[in-house]
Formats: sequence, C-alpha cells, structure tokens
Amino acid sequence: MKIGIPREIKNHEYRVGLTPASVRELTRRGHAVLVERGAGAAIDLDDVAYRAAGATLVDDAATVFAEAEMIVKVKEPQPSEYAWLRRGQILYAYLHLAPNPSLTAALMASGAVCIAYETVTGPGGGLPLLAPMSEVAGRMAVQAGAAHLEKSRGGRGVLLGGVPGVPAAHVVILGAGTVGSNALQIAVGMGARVTVIDKDVDRLRHLDLIFGNRVTTLFSNAQAIEEAVLDADLVIGGVLVPGAAAPKLVSAGMVARMKRGAVVVDVAIDQGGCFETSHPTTHADPTFVVDGVVHYCVANMPGAVARTSTFALSHATIGHAVDLADVGWRGALRASVHLRHGLNVALGQVTHAAVAQALALPFAAPETVLD
Repeated sequence: MKIGIPREIKNHEYRVGLTPASVRELTRRGHAVLVERGAGAAIDLDDVAYRAAGATLVDDAATVFAEAEMIVKVKEPQPSEYAWLRRGQILYAYLHLAPNPSLTAALMASGAVCIAYETVTGPGGGLPLLAPMSEVAGRMAVQAGAAHLEKSRGGRGVLLGGVPGVPAAHVVILGAGTVGSNALQIAVGMGARVTVIDKDVDRLRHLDLIFGNRVTTLFSNAQAIEEAVLDADLVIGGVLVPGAAAPKLVSAGMVARMKRGAVVVDVAIDQGGCFETSHPTTHADPTFVVDGVVHYCVANMPGAVARTSTFALSHATIGHAVDLADVGWRGALRASVHLRHGLNVALGQVTHAAVAQALALPFAAPETVLD
C-alpha cells in the first residue's frame, strides 16, 4: 500500500503523522511511504531521517493526497485539504466530528474511509490512541492555567503553589480520567489545593488511595460542581464521552459568578467544550475573557510540545496503521472490533452512533459498510 504523510497546516501545529522509526515499520513490510518535504522539520525529524527509513519525499501535500491510498495525519483535514480526499481513500487521524458539521459533511462528500484515533478502543475498554495526547494535554493544562493566573496575562495574580503564610491556589478538575488524573498529578506537584470531581466513585477511590489527603474528591452533581467552581482559581475541564459532544457542566451563569481573574482551561474543546462560554482558540491567540474569567481553549494543546507529542502518538498509532496497510481497511476492521469503533465516516455514511446523534445525521453500522 502507498501511505502518505502530509505536513500539518493547522495553526501552530508542528506534530507529524509518523516518526521515521514508524515509517520504517511500514517500509520493511513492503509498503511505500510518501512524506511531504519538511513535514517533521520543526521538531528535528528531518527529511534525511525519513529517507533513511525508506520513505519517498514529495514536494507538496497535493501530491501526497493524490498518490497515497492511506493518509496518516495528526489533526483533522483543514478546509484547503477537503477536495484532495477521494472515495475509498483511508484517512487515519484525529477527527473530533461531533462539534464540526462542516468537516463531517466534507468527509461524507469525499467518500473517504475515515478512522478517528479518538474513538478507537482498547481491550480494557479505554481509548489507547487518544490516551497519549490526553496525558500531554492534562499536564499542559496546569502549566497553561498557572501561567494565565499571572496578572500580566489577565489572571488574578495568584501563584499556584502559594508561599509560606499565603494560601495556595484552588484548582478544580472536572473529570478523573486520563486528562484529569494527569492534571491532578502536576497540580499536586506544584503545591496547589486540588479538588477533583467525577461520577465514577471507583475512579475517585483509586485517586484517593494514591494522593490521600493531598486532594479532595467529590462525586459529580450540579451542587458539587457549582460550589467548587465558584471557589476555584483555576478550573480544568477534562470530561469525555467518546465520539459525542462534551457535556456542558459549567453554565454561562456560573462563569459570571466566578472570581474575577480566575482561569478555565477547557481540554474538552475538541469535542465542543464543557464550559458553556467556551469556543476554540489557537496557540497564536489562546485566550479570551468572559465576565472577567480568562478562558484558555486551544484545540490542539499538545501541538505546543510537538516533539514529545509526536513520539507518544506515533507509538500508539503505528500498530493499527500496519494492520490497515497489510490487509486493507475492510480486512483490518473485520479483524478488530476495537479498530471498527474508530470508523466514523465511510463511503458517504456516518458510521459512529455518537457522531450521528450529535449531528442529527443517519447512522449506518460499520458492519453494513464492510459488507
């Protein structure tokens, strides 16, 4: 199979679909890999390394899309790339379709076979292709929040860990999954006072066993969220319903009652965000203010630490990429129910129930497309 790796063009996105080591795993199995020149240059993965791994370098993304049977990306195609997709071509990338009807419509119109990293499942019921970036984003969320609590960036002027005689900042984390637990680890390490809220009591019990009285765990309900958020200096939203739009846990009215200069970091923004006042921002212009509350809602947070993120992501995605290349998309999806869960759009139809529900579109079970 011919696999294509174009350069990412989303704002301040420096990650690349596969590392040279992952490219080598494909070429050693007889597959051809086309890499757009300079695709990894920003993170010191130069063209020489890709050539040494057996890739063929091409001059532009249009050629990559035109010649490749499978496109391996990091982020969803941008509008300038929509027209390059074609019927039956495999697109393997993060897609986050639930809050993005225009992208979904473009993918349906293309007839491409679109597999979303964020809905591929694992044997233990997790999301193994989403997990590495959730780990990065969770840890980054505390860094970003701490930075924007500085007065010069619009925040309250509060040091996350405080100093002797002065209380630490209160960090509230909505969701105790991969994002939340990684944010918790960093926030505790920086000396903050931390509250984590989730509806999974077993998950809260697990965190309590690890962190003990260094954190407060609360069962998620409207009252617990409201009381914690109104007392918080920094709120991190890390809730996820696979494939679906994120639930709006913090209303606009609640934001209006928060402390002036408090910061919210909405890690769930790729799926529409869990704050009613959120909208996507970029690394070039990462924040906006609503009712005196600083909102950090960058939709590709891990792109800021692109080298770390690229290696972590490539390690997670290469296994299924090899399967898709070896036996084709029908064979790979028939063989793996977990990869089949990643099929979001195929041959003009929406094939993930949560995406179809979020966008009020007809749903076609993946098995019907395979048949």
